[in-house]
Amino acid sequence: MWVTKSMYRLQRQQICLKQAGLYNTLFLKLQHFGANADSYYSLQTVRGVTTCNVSPIQNTWLIMDVTSAVNRRSSNTVYGITCDTPHGRRQRDMEAKMKHLNLSFAACGFLGIYHLGAATALCRHGKKLLKAVKAFAGASAGALIATLLLTVPENIEECIQVTHTFAEETRKQYLGALTPGYDFMTKLRGSIDSVLPPNAHEIAENRLFISVTSAKNGKNHLLSNFASREDLVKALLASSFIPLYAGISAVDYQGEKWIDGGLTNGLPILPVGRTVTVSPFCGRLDICPQNKGRINVYVKIAKQDFMLSIANLIRLHQALFPPSQKKMEALYQDGYDDAILFLLKENWFE
Repeated sequence: MWVTKSMYRLQRQQICLKQAGLYNTLFLKLQHFGANADSYYSLQTVRGVTTCNVSPIQNTWLIMDVTSAVNRRSSNTVYGITCDTPHGRRQRDMEAKMKHLNLSFAACGFLGIYHLGAATALCRHGKKLLKAVKAFAGASAGALIATLLLTVPENIEECIQVTHTFAEETRKQYLGALTPGYDFMTKLRGSIDSVLPPNAHEIAENRLFISVTSAKNGKNHLLSNFASREDLVKALLASSFIPLYAGISAVDYQGEKWIDGGLTNGLPILPVGRTVTVSPFCGRLDICPQNKGRINVYVKIAKQDFMLSIANLIRLHQALFPPSQKKMEALYQDGYDDAILFLLKENWFE
């Protein structure tokens, strides 16, 4: 197997990947991320059958069949010729980037299914990253996924089914969660109780930061101390409570009333270290959809960057009124794929 430098200068270049079983593949489409030694290239065959990523990892060029990876099948991976970056410096750079990491999930309602796709990808192909994460944070649905990933990642598959069931029940209502008599918060409480372990609060203590908004003065708080599992569950419910949409009475937690954290801080960024951000809304974030509009205009809403686009407006509607089962499955896959691309770009893919 060989990879020549001209592969990066020409859009049509034939390479042999015999060890991967990709013979005489002619690449047509090339996409480049980054402008330095950490550059990552995405190449697609003329027939669109195979997409490979080429990235310098540990002093070698890594060739990976992305179609297999993002579809959760075993991927063809081959190590090619030595790149110019010294292995020692590359290793040090990677360790430095992962010295103190935080992971934060955005508020997004029923688009939390996107977060579950990203979480699945991180569990399967980003184990080193997760081991380096010091703290998890989130608001609303993002807080739920952050809690799941920290306390019981082995229950992700179960949570996916719970999410689909909850969304299906809500879709059946005439006005969704706004339907008179539909107790949204009770349904959510049941979903949370079905997946969290008894000792979730002990695992989450001082490692989980849940964004909530004070109903008294509208100020944002990040909760990180949980005396019991019930306290943790109430904090999660408070972070997800949208007034009128989810009910009338705010959630009582430790003697105070709290509402949705996404109203004041939809994507918590922790003060120490780097916070890796995840959101189903397109914006200037680490893991998110990569839609491009005619004019790339961004706005900051509740401390989260959003691109002004039709696609994001549609996603906002879907966050409150869950789309069809098929669309939710596609959103899950989008989250998975976007997380894989992030891991490859950062050279953290395993």
